[in-house]
Amino acid sequence: MAKKKSSPTERLSWFDEKTHEPLIERYARQLDSFVETMADGKVEPSELLAQEERLVTLMKEIEPQLDDALHAKITHLLCELTAYDLMQTISAMQAVRPKTAFRG
Repeated sequence: MAKKKSSPTERLSWFDEKTHEPLIERYARQLDSFVETMADGKVEPSELLAQEERLVTLMKEIEPQLDDALHAKITHLLCELTAYDLMQTISAMQAVRPKTAFRG
């Protein structure tokens, strides 16, 4: 099944209306850049740098278009989203950590 590509003007919901689950990660996993990076199962430093460059380019494009109030709200949103992603990552790492300590 081919993945659905959204047009730049198509509005994608940020969360599932029924479960209230955020959908941004699902969309991110469909980005060509993410799919190509993860094809070999590892993230190379050059791939991380390229992603950072794409992110900064978009931030530089969008930030000047925002009035102060909307800028403050979106900054808060991005911080909450980043905190959520970090917590998910830490939680996943804790879930796979061995429950017992080595006592050699």
